[in-house]
Formats: sequence, C-alpha cells, structure tokens
Amino acid sequence: MKTLILALALAAAPAAALADGKAVYEANCQACHQTTGQGIKGAFPALAGDKVVDGPDAGPITQVLKGKGGMPGFAQLSDPDIAAAVTYIRGAWGNHASPVTPAEVERVRKAH
Repeated sequence: MKTLILALALAAAPAAALADGKAVYEANCQACHQTTGQGIKGAFPALAGDKVVDGPDAGPITQVLKGKGGMPGFAQLSDPDIAAAVTYIRGAWGNHASPVTPAEVERVRKAH
C-alpha cells in the first residue's frame, strides 16, 4: 500500500509543478506574453516556439531573473517559483524543452 501511495504521489508531482508554474506565469508574465504564449506583435515577443525558451536552461532563467529589453527582471521571485514558471513555459504552447529545478535557478542566479 505504501508503494502505491508513493507511486501516485510521484506521478502527480509533474502535474502539480506545471499547475504551480502556470499560476506564477499568470501572475507575472501573462499580461505581456498572453495566455497563448504568442505575445503582442511589436511589443512583447512570443514564447511559443522561441529559441531561447527551447534552448539551454540558463537562457530563459537568465531572462526571467534579469529581464531583457522592455521586460523587467523577476529576481524577487523565489528559485522554486522561477523554476516552476520556466518549466511551465518550456512545456506549454508546443514547446518541448526539459524542466528546470530550483537548484538550476540558484546556480544561474549566483553566476549573475
């Protein structure tokens, strides 16, 4: 019985992480990058199909932490919140990049 409960909890973890990431995205990113991840042409870039989003994990983490162009940085967010949001963005709207962890966010934060 313990094994079944553990297996179910582990299976639900990715879904919970994506839900948390979606909530962080909706609270901090959606106004500019939109619900669809398509952004607003000429003002805010699309995240769907973006090379940085689908590239190495340090790229989108750095942009979220430091900002870029007109995008503010979100360094005030916690490492788990940034990891959740970046993981959500990297798996939404047809993006297929790997998830990121809070430890990866911490590493990038310390490097910058």
